[in-house]
Amino acid sequence: MITPILSVAGFAIAASASPLLSDLQSSSSLFTRATGCPISVASCQNTTVQTNSCCFEAPGGQLLQTQFWDTNPSLGPSNSWTIHGLCNTANSFICDGTWDEFCDPSREYPSITTVLNNNGKADLLAYMNTYWLSNDGDNESFWEHEWNKHGTCMSTLKPTCLPSGSKTGLDAANYFQATIDLFKTLDTYSTLAAAGIYPSSSTTFTLSQLTTAVKAKFGYTPAFDCKSGAVNAISYYFNLKGSVIDGTWVPINAPKAGTCPSTGIKYLPKSGGSTPTSSTAGTAPTAVPSRSTVTVTRSGGTSTGCLLSYGTWSTQTCATMTATTSGNGFILTSSKGKCAIVSGALSCDSSVSSATVFTATSSSGKLLLTYGGSTAFTADSVPSGTTQVTLYSGSARSQDVTLAIIAV
Repeated sequence: MITPILSVAGFAIAASASPLLSDLQSSSSLFTRATGCPISVASCQNTTVQTNSCCFEAPGGQLLQTQFWDTNPSLGPSNSWTIHGLCNTANSFICDGTWDEFCDPSREYPSITTVLNNNGKADLLAYMNTYWLSNDGDNESFWEHEWNKHGTCMSTLKPTCLPSGSKTGLDAANYFQATIDLFKTLDTYSTLAAAGIYPSSSTTFTLSQLTTAVKAKFGYTPAFDCKSGAVNAISYYFNLKGSVIDGTWVPINAPKAGTCPSTGIKYLPKSGGSTPTSSTAGTAPTAVPSRSTVTVTRSGGTSTGCLLSYGTWSTQTCATMTATTSGNGFILTSSKGKCAIVSGALSCDSSVSSATVFTATSSSGKLLLTYGGSTAFTADSVPSGTTQVTLYSGSARSQDVTLAIIAV
């Protein structure tokens, strides 16, 4: 059977491998070859020698992205894990979990900040300063270490694989772009929250609860690591078809378990963070009206339209939504059916089999709809007249909005 491929702006993932993969938001590649790499065999899955090292990651065909959950000190947003890096393991045939390190001292650039700015990646740099943080405050040295240790060992990023005349450091800029693009598809906080798993100072979880929640979304089992009984890292594993720059990430089960115990795992809140609280079953949570409309406010503060009964954004007559408690949050239902985030998009329909559990956040006198700890929603355009626009969770599209719950 041929695996369908999802390709977005030069970045692709095997679409049938996992339900999470459809959540990939559009992101621009720094560079896409004129011909690209043919989609053929995945690293670590080849049965013959592959000779084009610009289109086949070797040695090091088993790749992993590790994310941190740091609480002491607290790093990054309270509703997001942060990035450790992207590394590749060594032998492309055995794929045994070992890895090469510090493969090319000549490409150990003195400043990643300069490399990114020189390659037109100021926006990427700003994102990294929010989500790729060092626990000693020296982000630059942390990035340099990850590139020097792991990035220089990736065969598909070698300068000989780039167009002639490329700017110095484009290989490293491609590494950081690919790492961020992949991170954006792996929203660990929202995935756990969708299963009712939130940071807590008192509640503990089993390893099975954590891995089951991620596998339900991602399709494959990650590895969780713990320190002093508290979860502090997760690793997602992949093989790769083509190049790190614009290839196809093929998820795989973690080849080895992490360090977390089977029970009694703490998922501690970051300082300044908040954890949704439970409420009486059968009624809307405290301060959330049982019947409401949901209005849309654009990033500049302009209120424009509201949700219709299918969960779309429009300037037409607002739909009335009903809120009922579920676990630590609430479910929204319109006349068309239950509401859910499906492949990243908000939808209310009778075909929704598993409604999303939302929470609410009070901000500037408004009660904002919250998904996975974030009030951020986004769209590709602003509706007018009778047009309807799909809303997505997160902030990866051109129109960033918040959704206010208004009692009726």
